[in-house]
Amino acid sequence: MGRDLLSLFRTLLLFVLAACVGTPALADQLVENVNGYTLRGGRLVRFNALWIGDDGRVRQLLERGERRPQTRYLIDGRGRTLIPGLIDAHGHVMGLGMGAIQLDLSDTNSLAEAQQRIRDYAAANPTPRWIIGRGWNQERWNLGRFPTAADLEGLAGDRPIWLRRVDGHAGWANAVAMREAGVTAASQAPSGGRIERVGRNPGGIFVDAAMRLVDQAVPPALPVTRDRALQRAQEILLSNGLTAVADMGTSVEDWSVMRRAGDAGQLNVRILSYASGIDNLLAIAGTRPTPWLYDQRLRMIGVKLYLDGALGSRGAWLKQPYRDAPGQRGLPLVTDTVLKNLMSRAAMDNFQVAVHAIGDRANATLLDAIEELADTYRGDRRWRIEHAQIVDPADLPRFARHGIIASMQPVHQTSDRLMAEARMGLERLGGAYAWRSMIANNVPLAFGSDFPVESPNPFHGLAAAISREDGQGQPPGGWLPEQRVTLLQAFDAFTRGAAYASFAEGQIGSLEPGRQADFIFIDRDIFNNLGQREIRETRVLETYVGGRKVWDRRERDAR
Repeated sequence: MGRDLLSLFRTLLLFVLAACVGTPALADQLVENVNGYTLRGGRLVRFNALWIGDDGRVRQLLERGERRPQTRYLIDGRGRTLIPGLIDAHGHVMGLGMGAIQLDLSDTNSLAEAQQRIRDYAAANPTPRWIIGRGWNQERWNLGRFPTAADLEGLAGDRPIWLRRVDGHAGWANAVAMREAGVTAASQAPSGGRIERVGRNPGGIFVDAAMRLVDQAVPPALPVTRDRALQRAQEILLSNGLTAVADMGTSVEDWSVMRRAGDAGQLNVRILSYASGIDNLLAIAGTRPTPWLYDQRLRMIGVKLYLDGALGSRGAWLKQPYRDAPGQRGLPLVTDTVLKNLMSRAAMDNFQVAVHAIGDRANATLLDAIEELADTYRGDRRWRIEHAQIVDPADLPRFARHGIIASMQPVHQTSDRLMAEARMGLERLGGAYAWRSMIANNVPLAFGSDFPVESPNPFHGLAAAISREDGQGQPPGGWLPEQRVTLLQAFDAFTRGAAYASFAEGQIGSLEPGRQADFIFIDRDIFNNLGQREIRETRVLETYVGGRKVWDRRERDAR
């Protein structure tokens, strides 16, 4: 017994002495043998190994030949390319998930194809009674007009049909849906909305605020359905290499779904939440931005407001009439006074304000409002202008004032270019999708996709940003190519810029010591002089959040 005690004492003494002379700390894991990249101060940094602490944060980036720490776990990267998890600065999480489990028309190329898709969906899904879907685009169909309720007749019997346009700014209803919503020839569009009519009767298309006339009749989705939608959305986002997203327009119901997932340990994507309007903001967060929840997976930081609609439905608010609809200039959804009151109500409690503005008149009006409010609400506010698609060139330098964030979506440019020319004429598009001009004016730039309006795949966004060409390489050389940015600038906007736009730059956006170890393995080295098509085709192999693997392509493919 005495010898055993002496041996134990000697072992403990050796352990203490070893600790005193600086034996390397025991790390949670070492990701070794990687072709690693991250940005540091706007400069691309390479590394060969990533040391992650047991708190899920980066401890050190290691190069070849540097001494490796002792670790519990060792991951062999097998020479694959590793980059920070990408961040989508503008998306709609529950919209993505619900769209994935409901009727999706986003890939239809004609009205006839959409009609057949609706007919097949109705036959395969006898319940619920309402047929809800999204994704139609009359421009993609080359229809030359909006679809009508008559186009939906006979597709689903006596079931109501309600389908949102791809941009979410218009809805398409059949006669049954309009009847159950109480819409008649006497119905009037609310302020900020428009009812497309056939003669005196509603034709089935409801733009912006007018969508509420039908929305109020749609039965709400069951909680179990919404939970399934969130899980599906996370799978889609993680499979595309997105480890964090700014959710633009979170409702109380959305927040409840996210909290349920967090409580169950099933929230893997980091969600930076912006409430859908002031009422939802106050109901969820109260008098200040929420703290980070669930190991920094969820936080409500601000509010999302709308000033105008979208180009596709001619709801974007323009300084001059639409070229293809001379009697229309778009729709301001709120008055200037109401806009400033809403922004002020959020800012007084230190919430970040993000406002949707697409048309040049909307952007100018919003810049006016920010300039006025900035005198009252000082400090680091990071006012966000969402989309900033069509800007009068004279207004571009104004974005640099008061720390305004330009939150833009490169894939909108490649999707919208022909429509934008039809709506406005090329001569009025000098400040359209003006990413390079924003950078030249020292405007903080954050990139996203506006999913599910567009695909959430950030590699499509990177490819569009550097080329101004679509997936088919059109137009060759790019549309308004002077607004192209470099790959490093685009990558920065999808990582550090997107994090900065949500006050999260100290936590995510780069693989620097102290930051969260959010990273992905991809199937190619995107920084090795690849063309836009090769970058667009990049596939994500594995996704890690906080140092933990949350998605694996091989496991997915093996199911």
